[in-house]
Amino acid sequence: MTHAVTFLAGELDEFETARLRAERLRPHHLDELRRMHCDAEVMMHLGGVRTAEQTASYLEKNLKHWADYGFGLWILRERDGVEFIGRGLLRHLTVDGVDEVETGYAFYEPFWGRGLATELTAGCLDIARERLGLDTVVAVTSPDNVKSQHVLEKNGLAFDHAFMHEGSEAALFRIIWRRDESRL
Repeated sequence: MTHAVTFLAGELDEFETARLRAERLRPHHLDELRRMHCDAEVMMHLGGVRTAEQTASYLEKNLKHWADYGFGLWILRERDGVEFIGRGLLRHLTVDGVDEVETGYAFYEPFWGRGLATELTAGCLDIARERLGLDTVVAVTSPDNVKSQHVLEKNGLAFDHAFMHEGSEAALFRIIWRRDESRL
């Protein structure tokens, strides 16, 4: 199997894909998250623009996830760049009372349509399967986010079911692996 990720430091703290560099979320990333959470285009399918207080709470929740599980949300930059261009994640999520691990991403609009979401999702799925030993991963989209659904489908995730997520209707996508086989 060709791996989509190269690890740089720590167990899962930093990794690279062909065009992206991901670094573990840290407290000093608050301003970057705040900027992203104020961007209406980015947040259109992610619950809408967030206040400074909501962003601070989001940061704390995601830092705690790292402390509890050793993986979580990564800040994304172009592989040779310094500018914050997005975020990616693998984190626990409760869906219909069941603990799942989800993958997800958000990029600033100038980075849409370049295949970066597909590349990052492939990298996160490799981490989930190869490093975390997971048998399944889910992703959540809004029902009308066809572009995101296409990214998930290109990475082998399929629609599982509709459900309510944070007060809105959502679509759950899933990939399941068998221990002795590659992605189904």
